[in-house]
Amino acid sequence: MIDPAFRGPRRTLSFVAAMAVAAAAFVAGPAAAQEWTQRFDNGGLDERTIATSRPVLSPEIAAAMGLAILDYQNIVASGGWPVVPADASLRIGVTSLTVAILRQRLIVSHDLDPSLAGSQVFDSYVDAAVRRFQARHGIPADGIVGPTTFAALNVPADVRLTQLVTNRQRLQDLSATTRPRYVMVNLPAAEIEVVENGVVVSRHTAVVGRVERPSPILTSEIYEVNFNPFWTVPPSIILRDLIPLMQTHPTYLTDQHIRMYNGQGQEVLPQNVDWYSNEATRYTFRQDPGDFNSLGSVRINFHNQYSVYLHDTPNKTLFGNDYRFDSSGCVRVQNVRELINFLLRDTAGWDRARIDTAFASGERTDVRLSTPVQIFFAYVTAWSNEDGVVHFRDDIYAMDGVGALAQR
Repeated sequence: MIDPAFRGPRRTLSFVAAMAVAAAAFVAGPAAAQEWTQRFDNGGLDERTIATSRPVLSPEIAAAMGLAILDYQNIVASGGWPVVPADASLRIGVTSLTVAILRQRLIVSHDLDPSLAGSQVFDSYVDAAVRRFQARHGIPADGIVGPTTFAALNVPADVRLTQLVTNRQRLQDLSATTRPRYVMVNLPAAEIEVVENGVVVSRHTAVVGRVERPSPILTSEIYEVNFNPFWTVPPSIILRDLIPLMQTHPTYLTDQHIRMYNGQGQEVLPQNVDWYSNEATRYTFRQDPGDFNSLGSVRINFHNQYSVYLHDTPNKTLFGNDYRFDSSGCVRVQNVRELINFLLRDTAGWDRARIDTAFASGERTDVRLSTPVQIFFAYVTAWSNEDGVVHFRDDIYAMDGVGALAQR
């Protein structure tokens, strides 16, 4: 993901100026629109030039969607963009007819200057344009055109237009309800924005619900932080995951420091349970605190009917995955300590030093926020920055009405 603190060499236009220039560009067509958004140093717009501190849920982003829709209407009316044959992995140094097609595809979507059409060489200009395209689509920006990038390149322009139209209303509705301080989990992007006074103060990579166990759409308030929490296994996971695991790995509960309790709070030994029946669903399963705990070192609570929350994880490698739809509905947060500092900033006695101590102690500690912080679980698969840079994500939960995007 893009580091919001790094702006790159291009100076961002003010919102009013950008809209005026963009309007003139759209009258002249896509090529003119490209000219005002571009600033070349190595001949391309790399991924660093699209970083912004503007939150997705803002009136400015919602307003910019109108111009993005006009642009994509023009692209669709002009025949869209060419299909790039996924015949091999493309990277810098490759010479191929497919590279010439790739150049034209990137030109149509304003990732590459129109003067750079025609060549079959994958040079530094194409490398920078591919990285920018990847960053706009939530793909690790490595400049290599592999299966994931080919798939994103070949989503038809009319499908992208449908996404923009669908998401404009979502953005308008949500941006009208935000408070000065809030946390927004964008589910299809698997990313979190932490916002204060209209500025993103931090972004966090997330792991969200898998397709068959999606994270819910909701608006709530964060009210509590649990340091070094117990994890109580949800009933759905007991039935779907835990019972089958115990059938094949009888020591699983012991290995994972998970204890069983009956309705009277008495501990039950795993060997006394029939794991080939639903007997286990009558018990409570609780994992001890520790670096092995499924919640990691901290859990963040907010009121909701779905029993979901934000939390740390002991498996940090998950955040490096391209496909981060792997939970049972709750959301895992990378660099969660930075988020905790934001949440507890105004809570008396909880400065950064005490927070660090709480993490390191290993002791269970519950902290109520002095002022609850608004939280959104939002579903935004398309948005446009003020300077005309358009972002897309897959319709992972098939909520956009465009089935071609449901899987990549």
